[in-house]
Amino acid sequence: MITRMSGTLERVDSGSNAIEVAVGPVVHEVLVTELVRRSLQMRIGQPVALHTLEFLEGSPGRGNLVPRLVGFLSEVEREFFDLICEVDGVGVRKALRAIVRPVGEIATSIEEQDAKALATLPGIGAATAERMIAKLRRRMPKFALLVARDAPGEGGGPGDVFSETFEVLRSLGHSEADARRLVDALRGEKKKYKDVQEALEAIYRQLHRPR
Repeated sequence: MITRMSGTLERVDSGSNAIEVAVGPVVHEVLVTELVRRSLQMRIGQPVALHTLEFLEGSPGRGNLVPRLVGFLSEVEREFFDLICEVDGVGVRKALRAIVRPVGEIATSIEEQDAKALATLPGIGAATAERMIAKLRRRMPKFALLVARDAPGEGGGPGDVFSETFEVLRSLGHSEADARRLVDALRGEKKKYKDVQEALEAIYRQLHRPR
């Protein structure tokens, strides 16, 4: 399975939310969410790196299954998309249309059980919004930590550092609530951290600061 690809962005199709990426002499069509499409539309001719997943589209009974690639700007976005596709009545095509807002914003709506906000996403009505909340609410904390990147389309932004720091804190024995509190406090300082190690050092300096 293709999980990552790097190449030159050759075309962005706003009508179908598809892009074309040249990898050597081969040009791949990659489906993207509206959010990703907007991030890439001004980067035609530039190198891009995408985290990808594959799925088969068509009718198995008729034997006309077609392999498709879906591309994302980070592993976290790909993981979030995969979870959304698990909800009954969603699927890949509907998820592609629905993700028009930042992952952190959608995840927060799910976590806070805001069905009204979710129902405003394209193709997601009230019933599907309730199913998303019921199935995914407890799996959203790390995604809700994501924040908008300073430069759209650039991977490795602050949102990735915060979400990865959350996961490391959990692996170190912190409860989910405690890890969330520590990362929220760090994010509230409005500072940039180049990697998880730097973020963890800042957190532990806060914990050991004289009161």
